[in-house]
Amino acid sequence: MLTFQIRAPKPYNLISEYGSMGAVKTTVEIADSLFAEAKAYAQAHGQSLRELLEEGLRLALERNRRGPKRFRLRDGSFQGGSPSPALPWAEIRQRIYEGRGE
Repeated sequence: MLTFQIRAPKPYNLISEYGSMGAVKTTVEIADSLFAEAKAYAQAHGQSLRELLEEGLRLALERNRRGPKRFRLRDGSFQGGSPSPALPWAEIRQRIYEGRGE
């Protein structure tokens, strides 16, 4: 696992009247393979690793703000009445249970 530091613009300890610290410097640990892939991706797309990480964090946070995707059950209803329109339901039920029980 590789540890690296993200350097944010100064001032690091700026505290506004609302309590925000602004940009901060922190250490992040990620797997070596992920770091190498992210670094190569950023370089290939003309970004710094910092820009890529910030973009990824923003996307993840935005997805979280929207909440989970709502589940929608597919309409699997049968289009029609009885599976065999020539037979009444009582007859269909009798055939289903034929040979069971008594």
